[in-house]
Amino acid sequence: QVQIVESGGGLVQPGGSLRLSCVVSGVSISTHAIQWYHQRPGKGRDWVAIIGTDGGTRYLGSANGRFTISRDNAKNTVTLQMDNMEIDDTGIYYCKMRSVEAWGQGTQVIVSP
Repeated sequence: QVQIVESGGGLVQPGGSLRLSCVVSGVSISTHAIQWYHQRPGKGRDWVAIIGTDGGTRYLGSANGRFTISRDNAKNTVTLQMDNMEIDDTGIYYCKMRSVEAWGQGTQVIVSP
């Protein structure tokens, strides 16, 4: 059974940083591309970062240049470093293996002065 646990969210001021973690169990992430999704209050989930099995990365929109996604296959963990955060980054963040239909509970991020 696949389980995904996100953590690291919290309250941060604009311009601050957070580091989110995603620990996967039940399957090795080494053969899966992994995405981080952002769900703003009252909205759907949008992916903001993806890391391929080869370590290649892509970012969407304003995440480009501010967020960094990385993976540690040995620890079955993916992280999202969020820098120079903006109020619009507020929401719940989820990670997901691209080819596996499983979600964690997400981690709440609030960016507020």
